[in-house]
Formats: sequence, C-alpha cells, structure tokens
Amino acid sequence: MVDLAAIRAPLFVPASRPDRFGKAAQSGADAVILDLEDAVAASEKDAARDALRTDFTDKPVIVRINAIGTPWHDADIIAVGHLPVAAVILPKAEIPSTVMAVSYMLGGDIPLLPLIETANGLANARSIAALPGVDRLIFGSIDFCADMGCDHQQEILLPARFELVLASRLAGIAAPIDGVTAQFDDDAQTHDEALHAAALGMTGKLCIHPQQVGEVMRAFLPSDAEIAWARRVAASGDGAASVDGEMIDEPVRLRARSILARAETE
Repeated sequence: MVDLAAIRAPLFVPASRPDRFGKAAQSGADAVILDLEDAVAASEKDAARDALRTDFTDKPVIVRINAIGTPWHDADIIAVGHLPVAAVILPKAEIPSTVMAVSYMLGGDIPLLPLIETANGLANARSIAALPGVDRLIFGSIDFCADMGCDHQQEILLPARFELVLASRLAGIAAPIDGVTAQFDDDAQTHDEALHAAALGMTGKLCIHPQQVGEVMRAFLPSDAEIAWARRVAASGDGAASVDGEMIDEPVRLRARSILARAETE
C-alpha cells in the first residue's frame, strides 16, 4: 500500500505526453502526477485519457482529473477507475457533498487528494479534510489568488496555507502539499518557497519541472544543525533540562523526535 503521507516532491507531467512519463519517474521525484487538467488542451483531452498508464514506474502514480462540471470529468472518473493509481487529485474542490460523490464514484478505494484553490474550497477545507476517502489536501495557490484577486506572495497567502495545515491536523490526516513555484528555472526561489511551506507544517510541494525536485526534497529534510540539536535534546533525559541554554521539557523533546524521524527518511 502506498504511503501518500511520505510524498514530498510529486512531479506533474501532461498525460498527453506519454513520451515523458518515464523521464518524470527518473527525475528523482517520489511520485508522478499524470495531468488531465490544466496541462492538456481541450482538443487533446480524449487522447490524454487514453494514454493513461501506470506500468512505467514502481513509484506512486497519481492522476489529476478534470473538475466537476467540466465535459471531461465523468470520462476521467471511469478511466482512472480501471487503473491501479495511487490516488486521484480533484481540482476545484469546494463542496463537501460533491467531493464525497467523487470518492463514491471512484469506488471508495482510491484515495482522493482535494485541490483547494478557491475561496469556497478554503472555507470548507475542514469539512473536506474530514471526509472518508480524503487522504491529503493540496493547495492550488495560483488559482486561489486568481479567485481572490490577490497577489501571489508568501505573506498574503500565509493564512490560507496555515488553515490547510490546521484543517488536516483536526481531521487527523497527513499534512498538506503546497502549490507550485511557477518560476521553474530559479532554484533559490523553489527552495525558499518549499522552506516556507515546511516551516508552516506542510510536508510536500508540487513540482512542474524536474529541476525543482531536488530543491523541494532538500527543503523538507532537516538541516545538519537541526539534527544535531534534536540529538542533544533527545539525550537530555526526562523532566526539565537545559540544552544550549534552552529550557527543555517533553513538548520540546516531541519536536526533536519528529526531526530525527524525518532525518531517517533521507
């Protein structure tokens, strides 16, 4: 069974470009997202759907289908239902009842990753996160800004990102995946935005280019300094103690153990 909570840097590839499927799997990404939505022109939707396959890699293969209400949604549901996909991304997830209906149409055994990218989606994020079949939320930050009419800046989007982290925690599901960095050839920007997401409690970030994968992976792993600190804290015993001039108690040790657990995935 695929551990969707462990995915940090899933890479999009247009489902209309099967020649790129294998390259995406070899990029270092820990999951491949075959995109039937934004990356595929309307004239190519049917061909992209016919090109869907999962046998090109042992890594998790996720499919982003087209949104509810589009002409392609129902056919997408039927197509992915016949494939051993790891999960399905539902764009424009807004209303809990319709998200639940999609999960039902998928048979209830394919995990659903709702993409929160509108004001209504964010307003209902806590209810959506708590639905059966929902494994993880994803933030569609660019579409969200278009819906809200706001700039795509970290400080502006901080409340939205943190709300998704909170909604996930309250529902007891894995922490959310952050949206893409549109400037795919700027390694520093990709790494900075991934670090920002990690600091907020997110544990993954969508990638749109293989060049971004390494920077995202690195951002979600603890630094050498964090690991050294966590080891000192974990070795401080029980009760109150002092490490590097800092008062240490059980909540701090919990954070240290979390850092060490993340480091073990490297």
